[in-house]
Amino acid sequence: MQADTYIPRRLDDSWKIGFWDIDVAAPILLMFFFGYLTSSKGAFAVCLAIGIALSRWIARLKANKHPAFALHWLYWHLPTNPVTSLLACPPSHVRRMVG
Repeated sequence: MQADTYIPRRLDDSWKIGFWDIDVAAPILLMFFFGYLTSSKGAFAVCLAIGIALSRWIARLKANKHPAFALHWLYWHLPTNPVTSLLACPPSHVRRMVG
């Protein structure tokens, strides 16, 4: 007996909110929340416009790059702490390695 076997092709997809990756949707959601906290329609509109602009900037920055480009960028540009440090990788301030 021969059965059709489903083989998943996308095991390591990044998290999504609707159609958007989480790192592209996060600025809109964060600024939406900040705009809601201001209790002003004008400030809400300004915060939402800033969130959309940041989201578009991040999407253009990520275009045609590795899917985890944002995580790699954060690793190399943010200071390390015990939560974000990786044991198998060199510290982010070491830019050149011998070998």
